[in-house]
This record gives sequence, structure tokens and C-alpha cells, in this order.
Amino acid sequence: MRVDDFDFDLPRDLIAERPAAPRGSGRMLHVAEVGMADLTVADLTGLLRPGDVMVFNDTRVIPARLVGKRGLAGVEVTLHQRTAPDSWKVFARPAKKLRPGDRVDFAPDFGAEVMEKGEAGEVTLRFDRSGGDLLAALEEFGRMPLPPYIRKGEADERDRADYQTVFAREAGAVAAPTAGLHFTPDLLAALDARGVLRVAVTLHVGAGTFLPVKVDDTIDHHMHSEIGVVTAEAAAAINAAKARGGRVVAVGTTALRLLESASDPLGVLHAFDDATDIFITPGHRFRLVDVLMTNFHLPRSTLFMLVAAFRGLDRMQAAYAHAKASGYRFYSYGDACLLERSAPS
Repeated sequence: MRVDDFDFDLPRDLIAERPAAPRGSGRMLHVAEVGMADLTVADLTGLLRPGDVMVFNDTRVIPARLVGKRGLAGVEVTLHQRTAPDSWKVFARPAKKLRPGDRVDFAPDFGAEVMEKGEAGEVTLRFDRSGGDLLAALEEFGRMPLPPYIRKGEADERDRADYQTVFAREAGAVAAPTAGLHFTPDLLAALDARGVLRVAVTLHVGAGTFLPVKVDDTIDHHMHSEIGVVTAEAAAAINAAKARGGRVVAVGTTALRLLESASDPLGVLHAFDDATDIFITPGHRFRLVDVLMTNFHLPRSTLFMLVAAFRGLDRMQAAYAHAKASGYRFYSYGDACLLERSAPS
């Protein structure tokens, strides 16, 4: 499809600079099988049914943005995919002058060696520490990797809490699964009381999710891969809920992409521990997910393409037009929408 098909005008002032306060007080547009309704996130419990299963992404965002020096020259890197306990693919600025063998120092006793160069500013770094020691260094010297459309990507101390879900557990993401930012312990307890099952999967979201689509046709766009894990126990619980007639409700596009990657053509979910670069556009036959909770996405983005595939392009264009006219807040810190999947044609 033409990328222009997914374009729309988005006033800059509709992109949220900070999340709704308190957490969980955001608005939510319900795009039902017929019609739309302006609600709040607190109304979610009443829209779900006992026996439904909500699938959350429990990845934890790490402070993945580092500022350092190669000699006297400044270098900024954003980690986006771990390749070994001590090595990450990163996006570097500027990357042009970096060469394999170069040393980049981020602190007097913390640095990395350039191992190889890729395309579009990507390089592979091998750090001088690994595993938990590397994560500790990132916590000390790194900054949260806000998307570039939010305060030009400049995070502060508030973002260390704001840009993390309350159920974050598995460290490794460099972007938050932002639909999950709306949840609070009280809302999770209300879902439990409603009889909604909760299951966690893990997709370590990479910085590639921020990259613009620069091609004219979606078939030419290459998605960066991300590491995902669905345990056998999680797969069994989701399959059992589906077999009992419950709906599978993905909290966020990251959870949906992982579920689609790990399910077979018959809609059966399997254990999964691998990389996925699945790119979902209109025409995709969804295997498992019935309902999607997500935020409002940017024009021409792969995420708007995904929701258009899930609910129909015309329907999502109408929903976004309504959201803009009604003052909904867009993007990672913005409001939510709840989408019920279009019936297959």
C-alpha cells in the first residue's frame, strides 16, 4: 500500500508532553463494532467481560540513551537491541566517523568498543561490562530514551517513573509499551474482581519503533527486529481462555505483535523465545487477538498502519478525525483507544 494512504494532519499541540495526572485518569475512545464512545480509562472494566484475558507486555525500560566521547568528539547513542550480555546494536549520532575498533567513553571507567557498522546510523558496541553490571552502569549514567516527538527526546527525572508501567519486570526495552502506562494497581485490582484474567508476555521494544517510514510503498519498509518471549505457561493460559469463549485483549501494539508472531494459522499460541520483525498492514489476517487497547499514533507510522489493519483504514481515519476534533492527546504519553477487531472479509 502507499504510505501516503496513512497520512493525516496532526497539530503539534495534540502530542502529549507529559502523561495524564494522576496515572489512569486519561481519556479513552471506544471504537466498537458499531459507533464510537468518549470514555475514560477507568471505564475499561465495564467494557470487558468475565473470562476475557488481557495480555500485558511486562518489559522494563532501561536508561538506554548515553552521551560520551570518541577522543575529543562528542557521541550520543541509543541502545536498541541486545546481541550478547555485553553487546548492543545502537543508533549513534554522529555515526559517520565511527570505525570498528574505536573506543567510546561514557564515564571515566565505563565505555565500549565499536565492533561493526550498519546502515542508517546503526553500530554494534561491545561494552566493558556485561549482564547486571552493564544494567547498573546504564542506571547510573544513562537517560530514559523518550521518543523524539516528546520534548525533543530530552528526558528528566520525572520520566524515570512516568515512562515505566506499574507491572514492568523484565529489563531490556528502550521504549515503553505505552498503552500499559495507563494502568494503576487499583485498575488492575478492579479487572481481577471483574473476572478478567491477566497474563504477561515480554517484547523488548527497540528504538527502531521511532524510525520514520521513508519509502513510498509499505512493501519496501524494513522493520527492525525485537526480542520477544512467550512462556509455555502464558501460552497455555491464553489458549485455555480463548477455548472457553473469552476474548484475547492485547494491551498495546507490542503485545499484539508478539502474539501474532507466536501463534499459528489456526489461532493457537505457542511458546516463543526469538526475534520478530513482523510488520502488520491492512490485509493481515489476525490469528488470535480480538480487542486492542492502544494509544493514538503518528501519521505515516507503522503503528497507525497496524491499527488500520486491525480495525479498517476508513474506520481508523474517522476515529482519528473524531479524536483530533475532541482534543484527545496523542502519542506515548497521550490518551487511549479501545478497538474491537473488524470481522474478516
